[in-house]
Amino acid sequence: MNLSPVALPPHAPALVLVRDERLRAEVRRVAAAAERVTHERVMPVGRHAWSGAGMVILDTAAALAAAAAGCPRRAGIVLVTEGEPAVADWQAATAVGAERVVALPVEAVALVEQFAEHAESRTGEGVVIAVVGAGGGAGASTLAAATALRGAARRVRRDTVLIDGAPLDGGIDLVLGMENVPGLRWPDLVIQDGRVSAAALHNALPAGAPGLAVLSCGRALSGGGAAEFSGRGGSALGATDANQVGVSDNSAIRPGRASRGSPGHSQAALDRGAGDAMSQVGGRAGFERAESDSPAARSRAVGAAAELSPAAVRAVIESGRTAGDLVVCDVSSERGPAADAMLDAADLVVLIVPARLRSIAAAEVVSAYLGERNPNRGLIVRGPAPGGLRGAEVAELLGLPLLAAVRGQAGLASRLERGGLNVRRRGPLRDAADAVLAMVGADSA
Repeated sequence: MNLSPVALPPHAPALVLVRDERLRAEVRRVAAAAERVTHERVMPVGRHAWSGAGMVILDTAAALAAAAAGCPRRAGIVLVTEGEPAVADWQAATAVGAERVVALPVEAVALVEQFAEHAESRTGEGVVIAVVGAGGGAGASTLAAATALRGAARRVRRDTVLIDGAPLDGGIDLVLGMENVPGLRWPDLVIQDGRVSAAALHNALPAGAPGLAVLSCGRALSGGGAAEFSGRGGSALGATDANQVGVSDNSAIRPGRASRGSPGHSQAALDRGAGDAMSQVGGRAGFERAESDSPAARSRAVGAAAELSPAAVRAVIESGRTAGDLVVCDVSSERGPAADAMLDAADLVVLIVPARLRSIAAAEVVSAYLGERNPNRGLIVRGPAPGGLRGAEVAELLGLPLLAAVRGQAGLASRLERGGLNVRRRGPLRDAADAVLAMVGADSA
């Protein structure tokens, strides 16, 4: 099946959902002054139109309708009012997740600033890939990690970010064999105003390879203690001691000295998260010290490990897109607001399906769900195929474009257990990762 690479417009128009003619005319005037293109629509609008717009400008009625329709929260929502906003306007803004309420025409300059800010979010030409599995054990985490490694090695974009979206799967850093590499994990990350600097994030996250920053989920026990257990080479899975971190003058995150825990006594990433918390205040990124010793703090940290914030997910993804990065999200079999944020933001959603009957039955349900959130989907079929099913047959059954059909990779499971994933040599997994990257404009390897 022939496919064209995903088209990535560098500058997405603003979606305008304003019924009042005078207010809509004022939005047009400001947009013209800011040299921005707008698309005027009325509710309801599709999820991808909502998520794919450069920004969304709406009035109070449209905000309430969007919230009731379940439109996902995202960056770049602005509620406009004619004159000073009332309590009902602020309530509608909160319901839809607006980041700003602008009273027109008095605050026209504020709307121009919003146009300018969210124009930048498309100029970087970053690209977002979400990898989803048809049930547990489909291989989504492995494919996501392989795609990120290949993207970094081939310099598909300036930098690559791998985001772990499966908080109950043990951490994607284990897949890469980098569980002891110092740096932030999800439980350490606190984003206060919905923004984070891409440069700051790259500096703070552990590197899975040159040019690859990895944001992994943490590991913790329900009792609030550190998760200590034997890992590769007999050392405990876990990571670093808490680091003293400061804020530099250029808003970059500057990690301090890190040390690896001694074998058998190192704390898990979650324990480390009580020491460092990333913050963003007024557009300047930094760290703030968290209270680390109280039972309440440990309890909060455990909760953070088990649930990702959709707002934080969106902030991290958009920071990478803004910077022009390749962002790979491991959604795996997760469902919920954070997973939906990844799916809505993705330029390409990849569904990986083992060539087995039950997996294909699960894939039919998953594919229908994905189609409601994002039309840009592709399929990877992986072996072994005990019933002789072919990739083209699975693709026809699911109604999805086939990116690649690959055989099972011998020795992969033991390699992941002993040293972590690498894709330096050719093989089925590397071929699948390259097929995914080809869809977002990567040159042939």
